[in-house]
Amino acid sequence: MQLFDTYVQKLKYKVLREVARHDYEGRLQDVYLDIPKMISPGPKSELRCCIYKERAITAERVKMAMGGDKSNPNVVEVIDIACDECPVSGYRVGPDCRGCIAHRCASVCPRGAISFDENHHAHIDPDKCVNCGKCASVCPYSAIQNHVRPCERACKVNAISQGENHVARIDDGKCISCGACVYQCPFGAIQDKSFLLDALRLIRESDHNKNYRVYAVVAPSISSQFVHVKVGQVITALKHLGFFTVIEAALGADMVAYKEAAELAEKGFLTSSCCPAFVSYIEKSFPTLKEHISHNYSPMAELGRYIKKTDPTAKVIFIGPCVAKKGEAQRERVKEHVDCVLTFEELQAWIDSRDLDLKSLEVGVLDNASYFGRIFARSGGLTDSVAQALKEQKIDFIANPIVCDGIEACRIALLKKQKNLLKENFIEGMACVGGCIGGAGCLTHGPKDKGEVDKYGHEAYEKTIADALALTNWSEQK
Repeated sequence: MQLFDTYVQKLKYKVLREVARHDYEGRLQDVYLDIPKMISPGPKSELRCCIYKERAITAERVKMAMGGDKSNPNVVEVIDIACDECPVSGYRVGPDCRGCIAHRCASVCPRGAISFDENHHAHIDPDKCVNCGKCASVCPYSAIQNHVRPCERACKVNAISQGENHVARIDDGKCISCGACVYQCPFGAIQDKSFLLDALRLIRESDHNKNYRVYAVVAPSISSQFVHVKVGQVITALKHLGFFTVIEAALGADMVAYKEAAELAEKGFLTSSCCPAFVSYIEKSFPTLKEHISHNYSPMAELGRYIKKTDPTAKVIFIGPCVAKKGEAQRERVKEHVDCVLTFEELQAWIDSRDLDLKSLEVGVLDNASYFGRIFARSGGLTDSVAQALKEQKIDFIANPIVCDGIEACRIALLKKQKNLLKENFIEGMACVGGCIGGAGCLTHGPKDKGEVDKYGHEAYEKTIADALALTNWSEQK
């Protein structure tokens, strides 16, 4: 069974696995000596120019697996040495240029960036070109094309540009840490920091001093991951890794749905607060709309808050598909409730570092939430849950939501709201297309069937939100 889409993912996984293994064996200081093992054996076609450069790049990957640059608050970083193979972005004239004498391309260029050789073949001066695209739009042969680097194309908030020596540069003032660039970079030159060593330390210290217990909070999008085994076997593996217990983040989603429904009815208009990348996008690109962001925690933070109120000694590790959650966990209002965030990629590496065979494990139980909490994993799930919460709480308010599937859809809705053209009263914003099942920290990134999420939701014993919350004292803690 293929666990990853690309060799870049596989290499990242190998590094994470070996860092974890070295830490368990008490020889983390030797991890750099074992870099050759992380990149071999492997086909020659999977290397760049030589094994020595690949080892230098892998050393940088090891640093990222151990937490990256501590002085950089962004959880996404560029590995400079690995970013040297992509062509410079911009408009170029291709071989389809017929050397016509109309010269429409030059006529519309506002900067005089186009010149012609003796054969009338057009050439674009990159130092003058401002990438307006007017030349491409008038070329009768479509000979002028805009070549955009994969990372720049993946970033829908224009946070990536070319810096010194044409190395990708991330503008932290725009970046929402969605991780789209991490997955799309063909050379793995952009990565998210890993906090796997922090998770291992929490587990190790809980075993040694017994002063606290470590809880795993697992995102409902797990239903679209680890498809080669049963979800219950992954739950058993987590307990083998040292977690005291495993709780569905979907229970936190049930809690949030109740609160968000009440807040929506009170304020009359709201943007959701569940997706940290969407929240960050509003804060950075639409600051005038910040007042409309729901004041509620995300399901991760709400459940972490509940766990720590119930068990003051608890440590909480969230595991899901989301890179942006790593940044959310560092926010002042959240970090007291969540101690560490891992992705499904990192969980797979952790499991394999302990040589656990998932298929041989017994099937554990994960059942804390309702159907509505579980469908938060897909686009439209939050909207359905808020409607249900209004109904269950008998709140007399008609929700008129708009479901924004991906950051581009979010942008359109926010622009309409900014210009008072939005007729809906609730914006459900998901930065990743498909919702959480499309997160950058997934094992695989192909199209996910939203029906599988709903199927997983229907497996919940507690069919209503009230059923799930009745098993907690959460209402007393609100």
